[in-house]
Amino acid sequence: MNQPLIHPTAVINPKAELGRGVQVDAYAVIGPGVSIGDSTVIKHHATIDKNTTIGKNCLIFPFSSLGTDPQDITFKGEDTFVHIGDNNIIREFTTINRGTPKGGSHTRLGDDNYLMAYAHVGHDCQIGSHVILSNGATLAGHVEIDDYVVLSAFCAVHQFVHIGRNAYIGGYSIVCQDILPFAKVAQSRESFSLYGPNSIGMMRNGFSREFIENIKDIFRIVYRSDLNTTQAVKKIGEDHPGLNESQVIIDFISKSKRGILKNFRSDD
Repeated sequence: MNQPLIHPTAVINPKAELGRGVQVDAYAVIGPGVSIGDSTVIKHHATIDKNTTIGKNCLIFPFSSLGTDPQDITFKGEDTFVHIGDNNIIREFTTINRGTPKGGSHTRLGDDNYLMAYAHVGHDCQIGSHVILSNGATLAGHVEIDDYVVLSAFCAVHQFVHIGRNAYIGGYSIVCQDILPFAKVAQSRESFSLYGPNSIGMMRNGFSREFIENIKDIFRIVYRSDLNTTQAVKKIGEDHPGLNESQVIIDFISKSKRGILKNFRSDD
């Protein structure tokens, strides 16, 4: 099927572009400057407001709202954008806001992401690929999330926070500092803490046992030694020279703007 399949009650702006095999269901609204890739399905009552690019083979569920104005009091109606890659699933009542001029004007999602119901992606967020935002997960503006991150239900992420690849964030967590790649963190009644490496997640994503053991050792240096962050970075380089996993951690720490989460929960 090459021609788009459009329900007669759908409202589509003449300046929108629909790829081959796109399906737009009843009462969906698609605004100006929207481009939808081949074989993407827009279910009933979904809204794609404006200046939004959606890739191929995406599935947009009812009552989701994409490409709406940023929730930023300094926004004055400038042309800003949302870019969504291929093979994304965006569930009911999810909201994704366009960028702001001061934040680069672009909110981006990569490929193969799963955004569950009521998730929110604020202005200028940069999300990688294979990311899961569970029900009610909320990203403030300018948040950066790398590939294969899982945010559990009702997480709230502070603006400008960076979450490293393959990290796992437990439900109801409030994330105010950067989270190292491969970390497993969660909110308890006492505090928001690191619980160690996300070993299960790494195994599921095909990392070798040696790689996982190296990450465990690196985390011991950062979290269970008496070294400060600068000293820990130096020791990681000395103990694991030339390893990709050590360089990933060193680079992440060196680029951190909000500082990395250092609180470690020990059940020993």
